Amino acid sequence: MWEVLQGRRVVLGVSGGIAAYKAIDLCRRLVDAGAHVAPVMTPDATRFVGAVTFSALASEPVRMSLWDSPEPIPHTRLGQTADVVVVAPATARVIGAYAAGISDGLLLATLLATRAPVVVCPAMHTEMWEHPAVQDNIATLQRRGVQVVSPGVGRLAGGDLGAGRLAEVDDIVAAVCSTLGRGRDLTGRTVLVTAGGTREAIDAVRVITNRSSGKQGYAIAADAATRGARVVLVTTTDRAVPPGVAEVVRVASAAEMEAAVLPRAPDADIVVMAAAVADFRPAHPAAGKIKKDAGLPEIVLEPTHDFLVDLGLRKPPGQVLVGFAAETDDVEANALRKLRSKHLDLIVANDVGAPGSGFEYDTNHVMILGADGIEEKLPIMSKADVARAVIDAAVRRLPATEGAPQ
Repeated sequence: MWEVLQGRRVVLGVSGGIAAYKAIDLCRRLVDAGAHVAPVMTPDATRFVGAVTFSALASEPVRMSLWDSPEPIPHTRLGQTADVVVVAPATARVIGAYAAGISDGLLLATLLATRAPVVVCPAMHTEMWEHPAVQDNIATLQRRGVQVVSPGVGRLAGGDLGAGRLAEVDDIVAAVCSTLGRGRDLTGRTVLVTAGGTREAIDAVRVITNRSSGKQGYAIAADAATRGARVVLVTTTDRAVPPGVAEVVRVASAAEMEAAVLPRAPDADIVVMAAAVADFRPAHPAAGKIKKDAGLPEIVLEPTHDFLVDLGLRKPPGQVLVGFAAETDDVEANALRKLRSKHLDLIVANDVGAPGSGFEYDTNHVMILGADGIEEKLPIMSKADVARAVIDAAVRRLPATEGAPQ
């Protein structure tokens, strides 16, 4: 796996935490694997480990300031020439500044100046790691496609035990290899993603809908865009569009989503139906607002058209079609039934009744099932990590095409 590092340019950012000493081993291992490591230290990092150590072990001397380089814009060169940027350890301050887009020093300027994938490895005390502001910043970075290597649980500075210690170096190297291996593997491909819950009119004011937030669909769109795809996002929500998405189509009802998806699907290499499309709608929505003083209305429901079946039946050769199954009972059995009946290549089964999983959460607990018999049960993880796993599974099923790296 480490062969992917051979000849790759890694910018290694080291910020001011006690775990900075572990970055020495990380630097050595990256260099030993054949990577060209350009170290960038924050001034605070030098309080824990000397700059000369990284200069001796890395592929070029340490840089610490925007102003101590013979180059007029060192952050631009570092950002533009990097294959990957790794920050280990990443302190709460660096994570917060990066999430807020604050260019405070060479490391943060490099992070904002790069279009290379970024791997962030947090390390801090438990109370800091668990603080809502830090968790919000982590979620923001993940939505933008940053890979976060979660900290481990163990002994911390001062002798405390808890979550927050820097991940093991082997795990960080594995994450870097995975990121480089993934790279721009969707360059030249088109990915169509649906997101959010549809709204079916009762009258001119009221709707029947569901609790889908669109977070998982947006995470999938963000991951596909980061990997070079032309992404078409059909959405019912007004969430901020992930960077790099080529086309956004906003819809409300199941019928509107069908009208947007069906003509665009044939041109897509991957279709990910992450939206929660209503199964039923009012048969006779009122043109105006139903008045309360008119008495209790009778709302008759009718089924919506399941156009995912149409997508399965009309799927062009080589296309990978991914469905989602939000279930509360017999999750795997119900998902397998949908996988077969709708002619899908993959289905993501989601137990929406499980703690921390499903609608509105930033985490999900899913299993990925394939028509080829694969079964991948994932632990509870961020929706950004679930998105990577889903796109990884879809990419593995794409036929090789000239100009589209596999």
